[in-house]
Amino acid sequence: MAKEPVLYSPEANADFVYHMEDVLEVYQRPYDPKRPKICMDEGSKQVLAHTREPIPMEAGEPERIDYEYERKGVCSVFVAMEPETGPVRCV
Repeated sequence: MAKEPVLYSPEANADFVYHMEDVLEVYQRPYDPKRPKICMDEGSKQVLAHTREPIPMEAGEPERIDYEYERKGVCSVFVAMEPETGPVRCV
């Protein structure tokens, strides 16, 4: 399989490119269960509460939830995933 060229912006310096290629090389390695590749991400999410109780579903009708909410703060969500096998962990 032919390797496609990677284009770098003129602003990227040599040190950045050197380290980026180290990271990209990790993802090209064959799968090894003793040394799994783990991808991580983090995001902030709002913590919301209902201002009114949802109306439960009935035969032929879905549960109905009011559009108003009360903001209860913010939390950070961390996700770890092993892309070659699929397990996802959220903390």
